[in-house]
Amino acid sequence: MAGSSDLEVAHIFRLYGEAYRQNHRLCRVQLQAMRAIEDCRTAVLGGHLYRCDQCGSEKNVYNSCRNRHCPKCQNLEKERWLEKRRNELLPVPYFHVVFTLPDELNILALGNPEVIYDLLFASASETLLEIAADPKHLGARLGILAILHTWGQTLVLHPHLHCIVPGGGPSLDGERWVTASERFLLPMRVLAPVFRGKFLAGLKQLHQEGRLSLTGEAEKLRDPFEFLNLLDRLYKKSWWVYSKPPFGGPEQVLKYVARYTHRVALSNHRLVSLADGKVTFTYKDYSQNGRHRKMTLPVAEFIRRFLFHILPHRFVRIRYYGLFANRHRDRQLERCRALLGAAAPAPGPGSDEREDWESVYQRVTGKDPTLCAECGHGHLRRARKLPALARRPPP
Repeated sequence: MAGSSDLEVAHIFRLYGEAYRQNHRLCRVQLQAMRAIEDCRTAVLGGHLYRCDQCGSEKNVYNSCRNRHCPKCQNLEKERWLEKRRNELLPVPYFHVVFTLPDELNILALGNPEVIYDLLFASASETLLEIAADPKHLGARLGILAILHTWGQTLVLHPHLHCIVPGGGPSLDGERWVTASERFLLPMRVLAPVFRGKFLAGLKQLHQEGRLSLTGEAEKLRDPFEFLNLLDRLYKKSWWVYSKPPFGGPEQVLKYVARYTHRVALSNHRLVSLADGKVTFTYKDYSQNGRHRKMTLPVAEFIRRFLFHILPHRFVRIRYYGLFANRHRDRQLERCRALLGAAAPAPGPGSDEREDWESVYQRVTGKDPTLCAECGHGHLRRARKLPALARRPPP
């Protein structure tokens, strides 16, 4: 297949997925994700026949797989999620803090994604909340929206956490709003070693409790001496915690957060070509100031790297802490607005109930997806349901 703007991860999986599955041992969620991506918006999932109420022209619209790793299914869910978050934003600048795990931990993350990523969430959130509460730094209670990404630009494993944090919070006694510095939220020189200490202490406990699966490259870490040697190297290493400059109020926050919440390891628009059993895609080379480059990988290696980033079943990759913790979020936000002298935002469309895809599409693009492309003035209406078809057997 030559280079094409229509090339999708789904095309690659349909052509090469079955052969890959026959030659590689995959876990259940990886198999499910591959199948879902292959079947997305095809007759295999069924759909609806739409008919124009003016000219009578017909169009088949097939169902989406709604798998969270599918490149085609994220925009709709992202817009629904963002609309529900609109009422939770405070009228203050926000900071973006990134916590990154060292590459040496990749062998453990591959075999233990759930416990390693849980530990990443816990260590990063506890670090932010603890340092912010210290009167020597901010002396306030923070709210945190944390989003897990596991990939780098070339699809290698690169676990890191994006934390979106308001620039301040209620004082520890809850009587006033404490505003962070305009230049930084909290000192990175303090955050990084505290984060490192919390994560490594948690990792040591997981090892002692026998909760780490140590197979493949990680099998050598069964030896207590080897594991302690790894911990020693990681304690001596500087860990990467980075805070980006603050950005504006609620509307800017929504646009900014949209870049991170529902992303997948590689979006379809980055694919360049599929030819001679090799996939070419674009990536940003951050060592060259984000310059766009192209990388070509054998199909099997491309699929292998993509599957690194399939998360465990029901693993929650967007989490809330502190003021934003789910249980008390509404009450805490009401208190924050009172301290800031700010009124609660008016409910937006779709904030109380799930919007259908036609409404979301029209709200975001300003275009009516039901407008008939044939006659230009009629509207497509659901005529009947299309049953799901049986998957074709592999060639």
